[in-house]
Amino acid sequence: MTLLYKLKKDFSDFLLKPNTSWWVEISTAKPHCIYYFGPFQNLKEAETIYPGYVEDIESEAAQEIVVKINRCNPDVLTVFDEEETLS
Repeated sequence: MTLLYKLKKDFSDFLLKPNTSWWVEISTAKPHCIYYFGPFQNLKEAETIYPGYVEDIESEAAQEIVVKINRCNPDVLTVFDEEETLS
């Protein structure tokens, strides 16, 4: 994830209204990807469902999985490092 992308995301998260939907953000180091799952109506719903998403990603042999649950409006549902796939 580029620094500019992270700053843009953090700033937009700060400005979002409280009625913004909850999303599960799952990032992996290998391959370097960020997945968004949602929207969910509340935090509890997202917390209940995310282990299934992690299980699916683990079955694809992804490494270093990090889960964040927050309110956001992702522009895309999957962000991946194109340079890594070309190497």
